[in-house]
Amino acid sequence: MTAAGLERTLTIIKPDAVAKGFVGQIITRLEQAGFKILAGKLIQMTREEAEGFYIVHRHRPFYGSLCAFMTQGPSMPMVLEAENAIQRLRDLMGATDPAAAAPGTLRKEFASSIEANAVHGSDSPEAAAFEIPYFFSDLEICRR
Repeated sequence: MTAAGLERTLTIIKPDAVAKGFVGQIITRLEQAGFKILAGKLIQMTREEAEGFYIVHRHRPFYGSLCAFMTQGPSMPMVLEAENAIQRLRDLMGATDPAAAAPGTLRKEFASSIEANAVHGSDSPEAAAFEIPYFFSDLEICRR
């Protein structure tokens, strides 16, 4: 948590959404939902970087394909800030499977499959504490 009850979370606009030109629309939706963008950059993850980021899933059957997917093209990690940011972003993203996602969610509107699901979001304060510094140094994150 940051000052005044604000929370930070990490989101990544995934390679599928970047390739389809959805970055601007997704950022607009995040800002309209009340998130402040404190940092963001377009990157191309290496296999090693993707494996390190998704290390929590290393024993899951989808780990290899997820890492391959995340390295297929550019993605855009961002640090977001808002009250209850983690849960609010999870709600805005929608279910992992876009077919099961609620209307109006990012995944319903921009994703095409469980893996190519347009956006990532930290799922807990512990995850955010690992994920944010994975991509951003303190100097890269704006202070409010």
